[in-house]
Amino acid sequence: MTNKSSIYTKSGDKGKTSLVGGKRVSKSDISLALYGEIDELNSWIGVILSEIEGKDYINNQTLLLKKVQVSLFNLGSNFACEPEKRKSFKLPQLVEEDVLNIENEINEMDSDLKELKNFILPGGSKLSSFLHILRTVCRRVERILIAYSEKNGDLLPSFSGEFINRLSDYFFVFSRWVNFKEGREEELWKPSL
Repeated sequence: MTNKSSIYTKSGDKGKTSLVGGKRVSKSDISLALYGEIDELNSWIGVILSEIEGKDYINNQTLLLKKVQVSLFNLGSNFACEPEKRKSFKLPQLVEEDVLNIENEINEMDSDLKELKNFILPGGSKLSSFLHILRTVCRRVERILIAYSEKNGDLLPSFSGEFINRLSDYFFVFSRWVNFKEGREEELWKPSL
C-alpha cells in the first residue's frame, strides 16, 4: 500500500503559514484574509452550481460560473504570493475579457428585467436568496481587496478590482433574473411595514 502525503503538516499550529514564495506570515495577515474570502466566494459559487443543475432555463450560466471559479482561483493564487514574486512564479492573471464576459451576461439578463427604481429585499426563491448571499460575500471580498491595496501601495493583480466589482453586480442581476424566470415578485424595501 502506497503512503499518501499527509493533509496536515503541523507547520501552521503556531499561527503562521507560508506564502507561495516561502515567506512565513501570520495567519491574521491581510493577504491570507483576502484569499480566504475569495475561497469562500468560490465555494458559494459551487453551491449555486449545484442548485442550478437540471434547471434548463439557467444552465446557460454554468459555463460562465465555472470560468469565474477558475478566475477566482487564479486571483487567490496571486494573493498567496508576495507581490514582488508573482511574475517569477508566472501566476495566472485576470484579463480584460474576464470582466467583459461578466458585463455581457449582466446586460443579457438585465434586458429581461423591469427597471429598478427602489431597493429590493433579498429573497424570493431559494436560488435567488443564495445569489444574494453570494453578492454580499463578493462585496466583502471587495472591501478587503481595497484594504489590501491601501496597505500594500496598490499592488493589486491586473483587473482584480474591476472583476470583483462587476461580479457582485452580476450576482445581483442574476438573483433578480432568477426570480423573474420563476415568476416571483420582488419585494420592495419600505422603511416601515
